[in-house]
Amino acid sequence: MDPTTRALLRHFLAALAYRTQKALRDAPDSFAGFEAGEGVRTPQDLLRHMTSVLGYARTFIIGGSYTAEPLPDMQSEIARFHAMLEDLGTRLGAGATFSGATPESILQGPFSDAMTHAGQLAMLRRLAGSPVPPRTS
Repeated sequence: MDPTTRALLRHFLAALAYRTQKALRDAPDSFAGFEAGEGVRTPQDLLRHMTSVLGYARTFIIGGSYTAEPLPDMQSEIARFHAMLEDLGTRLGAGATFSGATPESILQGPFSDAMTHAGQLAMLRRLAGSPVPPRTS
């Protein structure tokens, strides 16, 4: 994988961390279990799913499989999510390559899936009555 592609993937992971944290920062404790409707993941379930798709992407580097078992609270899910992002970024920074997948397919698949869910978290905040505050400069 060329250095430009590696840098782009790491930048994407950093943007994912930022957008997810922005959607979660200062959310009320009740947000973790907010139910928007039948069949809609709660924010805590959505974050676990985001970690799972990133864990799936990591299997193309380290092999094996990945399952994100439910954790007892949102703070634990947030910590695991950020640990997964950090691990992926560190591996990419150290020169890891994907086996059986191209960088493009990882970006278009699990990385983009996770970014879509970051937007869903922000939308769920609004539906839960606690919209993400606008950025002030």
